[in-house]
Amino acid sequence: MRIYFVGSHATGKTTLCRYVSRRYGLPMISEVARAVLAEMETGLDALRTDMDLVAEYQERVFARQVAVEKLHDGKFVSDRAFDNLAYVAEHTTNAAAMMNDQRFVDYMKWVSEGIVFFLRPHQSLLKDDGIRAGVSWDSVLRIDGMVKLMLEQHRISYLPLESVSMQERVRAVEFVLGRCGLQPQPAPSLPRVRTPGPAVIKPSPSIKASIESWPYALVENSDVEA
Repeated sequence: MRIYFVGSHATGKTTLCRYVSRRYGLPMISEVARAVLAEMETGLDALRTDMDLVAEYQERVFARQVAVEKLHDGKFVSDRAFDNLAYVAEHTTNAAAMMNDQRFVDYMKWVSEGIVFFLRPHQSLLKDDGIRAGVSWDSVLRIDGMVKLMLEQHRISYLPLESVSMQERVRAVEFVLGRCGLQPQPAPSLPRVRTPGPAVIKPSPSIKASIESWPYALVENSDVEA
């Protein structure tokens, strides 16, 4: 079963992806953009100004996403899918070439056969992730719109998640996955700890019990009248 969380940056995809990975025992495909950026030994400033470099970067991100998915035998939960193509349209001049490539067409069909959750943006979730150029509300909305356009254009069925409540998001995800026959992994059983019983006070051999000393109030024999 292939599960995708797609959408703009700063929408909480990684958090939900980790939850599903742990809850259902599925391998998690982390965002590949960070690894590609490190391999290219470049930074955001260079990507913002060098059009050839940013085009190469986005092409490598897309190719890496496809390659990593193929390694998991069709069973995984992925933090993003085709999302970087929205950034291609936003920041490069080679969007038409990439989106008309047969690899992209084939990949979108592959994604359409999985389970796709589309996380919608909210201003309370905005934060700088150190990878993409700009985390302004306007840029988030533009990426969100382009992701939705690609979902609709390629007829990919999806469930939009608009609530910022983690509880409501989890409930929606668990409902869908449960209806698809995916069951949570049993929680590891904790070792049983034996609870000691109540302490039993035994009278000392040197103590003589009496009605007055009940229950064995430790009265010395010499103090007990004969």
